[in-house]
Amino acid sequence: MAEKTEQEFKAVISKCRSLFEKKTIDYGTAWRILRLSSITDQIYIKAMRIRSIQEKGTQKIDEDILDEFVAIINYCLMALTQLELLEDERMELSAEEVMKYYDKHANETMNLMFNKNHDYGEAWRMMRVSSITDIILMKLLRVKQIEGNEGKTIVSEGVDANYQDMINYSIFALILSGFVSE
Repeated sequence: MAEKTEQEFKAVISKCRSLFEKKTIDYGTAWRILRLSSITDQIYIKAMRIRSIQEKGTQKIDEDILDEFVAIINYCLMALTQLELLEDERMELSAEEVMKYYDKHANETMNLMFNKNHDYGEAWRMMRVSSITDIILMKLLRVKQIEGNEGKTIVSEGVDANYQDMINYSIFALILSGFVSE
């Protein structure tokens, strides 16, 4: 089962990466202007749209909620890159450099997923996508609280671990929704 999960994870990340790279070529790294709290809020908007559509059962904008999970993944990887580059004031990075950060953080997140998956025995495969959405929202509220505390925690993981968890849960939601078989 772990081999199947690895293949599915890599297939999802490959699709997300392709979109991120194309947008980087189109827009450059305009996102470098964003504070981490702004990226967190953007992820929150995406997650709330997913939840709203799940609860209402309908939508008025013709954009698939699976695309919103992809956006959450890419915004979280953007946030992890911003965290790493806090002292780097450059606004524009080359697409090649940005994709190196993307790959680094995606691989670190995948390794975290493997470690957790080992311990939890792929329990996520029995979850509802709606529950995954709620967990992502909970993680976002945690991040917002940590940001409100100027990044300080007493016993909790930092924002980076929460961003990684949101990536992994979004990937799980996409796998459970058949995204990788498209």
